[in-house]
Amino acid sequence: MKQLPIDRQKNRPPANLLVLNDKSSEFDWLGRHARSHGAVYFASTLEKAITLLQVIDFNVLVTSSSFAAYSSLKGLFRKTTSIIITGRPDDDIHGLILGWPPNRYLDAFTISEGDRSAAAYQRILLTAIEHSLLVHEVENLNFALEKNLLDFSDTQIQINDIKATVQNSVVREMEKRLAMESEYNQLKKEKQKTEHILKKLYVANDVTAFLDIFHDIREIVAAESISFYIMDENETLGKYLKPLVWDGTFLSHPDFAKHVVLVDSRDFASTAARHGRTINLHELAGDERMSHRYIDQLDSPLRSIIAAPIIHAKQTIGVLEVYNKYSGDTPAETGFFQEDEKVLKKLCEHIAIAINKLNLIRYDALTGLLRPEPFLEKVLQKLRSKSKRQLEEDSYALVMGDVDWFKNYNDRNGHEAGNRLLRELATILNASIREGDLLCRYGGEEFLFFLSSVHDSEEAASVTDRIRKNVAEHYFEEQEYQPHKNLTMSFGITMLPQDRIRALHPINRFNLKKIITEADSALSEAKQKNGGIHLSAKNKICVYYANQETDHPSDLIKTYKNVPGHERRKQKRHFINTAIIYRLHRGNMVTKTINLSTGGLKISTPSRLPAEEILELILVLGNKACQCRGKVVYSEKNNPNLPYYHSGLKFTDLTLKDRSAMEEYFTSLTTKSTGFSQ
Repeated sequence: MKQLPIDRQKNRPPANLLVLNDKSSEFDWLGRHARSHGAVYFASTLEKAITLLQVIDFNVLVTSSSFAAYSSLKGLFRKTTSIIITGRPDDDIHGLILGWPPNRYLDAFTISEGDRSAAAYQRILLTAIEHSLLVHEVENLNFALEKNLLDFSDTQIQINDIKATVQNSVVREMEKRLAMESEYNQLKKEKQKTEHILKKLYVANDVTAFLDIFHDIREIVAAESISFYIMDENETLGKYLKPLVWDGTFLSHPDFAKHVVLVDSRDFASTAARHGRTINLHELAGDERMSHRYIDQLDSPLRSIIAAPIIHAKQTIGVLEVYNKYSGDTPAETGFFQEDEKVLKKLCEHIAIAINKLNLIRYDALTGLLRPEPFLEKVLQKLRSKSKRQLEEDSYALVMGDVDWFKNYNDRNGHEAGNRLLRELATILNASIREGDLLCRYGGEEFLFFLSSVHDSEEAASVTDRIRKNVAEHYFEEQEYQPHKNLTMSFGITMLPQDRIRALHPINRFNLKKIITEADSALSEAKQKNGGIHLSAKNKICVYYANQETDHPSDLIKTYKNVPGHERRKQKRHFINTAIIYRLHRGNMVTKTINLSTGGLKISTPSRLPAEEILELILVLGNKACQCRGKVVYSEKNNPNLPYYHSGLKFTDLTLKDRSAMEEYFTSLTTKSTGFSQ
C-alpha cells in the first residue's frame, strides 16, 4: 500500500499501540522502536490486554506468535485495528496469518538484531497505523453516507447540491476519499487472491497440486502466459534450467529437452538465475537475451516479461517467468508494473519453501523417485562406507530396467497417459525393492536399481526377476494393446563384488558411470535392440559378466534362465485382463485375470485362496460369459510389500463348447501387427 504524503503523517491524530508479548527481550525492543509513532501500551498476558481494551481503542496490535491465534483474539479488537504478528524465523507466522479471516489487515515481522531490522519494523508499523486510520476514516464516511443518503441517486443529487453550494476543495476531498475507498477495496481483493495462492501452495503434497498454482499466479499479475523452471545439473550440460511449465503448459518428459536453458547462455531466464536478480522489461527489441526460445517457441510474440529467480539458502533453485501484461482485454503498452514485480518476488519466496518441502531438487518431479545425481551420491556413500569398514564380503549389483515397447504405448495413448503409466510403474517398482536397495528414474522410461547384499549374479538375477514379475502381473490401463496384451520390462545386470570395489580407487562418479554402461549393454541384449524387433524378445533379464576374458564383448552377456514357477501349462498362456467372478464362502467375488489359457488362469485376489479348493467361476469373454469350475493350484504373495495375492487355478470341467469359445476369443485378440517400437 502506498504511504500518505509526509504532511498528512504529521497532522494525523495520535495512534494508540498495544504490544502483547511475554518475552522481556522482545517486549522492550518492540516498544522502544514504536514510541516515535504514538502512545505505546504493554501487556504480557491476554488478561492484561483485555483490561486495556475496556478503556482504549488501539490502532495497532503488535503481538507475539504465541498469542496470535485467531481463536484467542477473535472479537476482542475492532475491525479498524491492524495486527502485526512477530516471532523468530522458525515460528509458523504465515500459518497463523492464514488462520485469520481475509478481511482483517495482518502483517508479519521476523525479529532479528541490527538497525536494518528496526527500520523494517518501523516501516511495517507505519503502514499498519496508516491502514488503521484509513479504515477508520472509511467507516466514518460509510456511516455518514448510510445515515444521510437514502440511495445512490440521492447521493448524486446531494453531491451536485454540495458542488453548487460549497467550495470545490470540499468536493475534491470527498472524491479523494471515495477514490481511497476504491483503492482499498482493490488492494483487499488482490490480498485475498494472494492468500488463496499461498493456502494452495502450503497444502500441496505432490507435484501436480504444486503446479496447479501457476495458473493462479498468471491471473493475479494479469499475464498472458507463464513458465516455471527448476535448477538441474549433469556432467554433459552442467547446470541448466529444466522447465516443468512452459508457456502455460505442463510438460511431459519428452518435451523437457526442447525448452532446457543452459545457465551460462544468453537468455532472460538464465540471466535471472546467474545473478539472482529479477528482470522486468517491456522494450525487448535488440536485447541480446531475447533467445530463439522466446521468438520461435512461444505461442504469442513476446512484448513484456518478468523473470524472477527462486532462491533458497542463497542459491538459485529455479526461475519463474510471466509474459505479456494485459490491462482488461488489451495488451499493456508499458508492460508489467513494479507492484507485479513485488508480488512475484514475494511468491517466489514461498515457492522456494514448497520446492524444498517437496524435495524437487533431489527427486524426480513426475515419479517421486530419486533423480540420477542424488542416486549416484547415495550409491557412492554406501560403497565408500563398506570399503572403509571392509567387514562384509557381500556383493552389490547395478540393474538397468526399461519399459518394453513404451513408444508404442505413448504413440497410441498420448504423453499424458504415458506419464500416468510411469507414475503407477514407479509405485510398483518402489514397493518391489528390498530395504537397503536404491532406485532412481534414470531418464525417460529407464530406471536404475542398486541392489545391496547379493552374494552372486544368480541372487541378483533372482531379485530382479521378482521385480520383473511384479510388473508383468500388474494391470496397467490400456496394456491390452501392447504386444502379448501385457506391459512388461526388460533388465540388464552388472555385478560389484568386493574385490572389484577395492580395485575402483578412487570410487567416483566416473568409474560408477562406466559400470552403469555395462548394465545398459546387458539391457540392450535383453531387449534385442541390436538384433531387430521380435515379439519373442524383451520381458527378460541379461547379466554382464565383467570378470570373464573374451575377444568378443557380446560373449560377456548371458540371458538369465528363469526357473519355471507353479504354472507348467501345456497350453499357450495369453496375458489378458478380463473380468471373472468366483464364488468363495457363499459369496461372489469379482476380479480380473492376469493371464489365461484353455487349461487354467491366474488371477489377483485380496486374500489367500484355500489350496485344492474347487471354485465356481463365471469368465467374461468379450460379449459372452463362460460358466465353469477351477481348482486352486496355489495362492501366494510374490512380494510382501504388495497387498494382493496371485492365485493359479486349473479348469476342471471346461466343455468343448467353452473351449472353442475361449479359442475364438484368443484369435480375436491376436496382435494385428508385429511392427512395435522399442
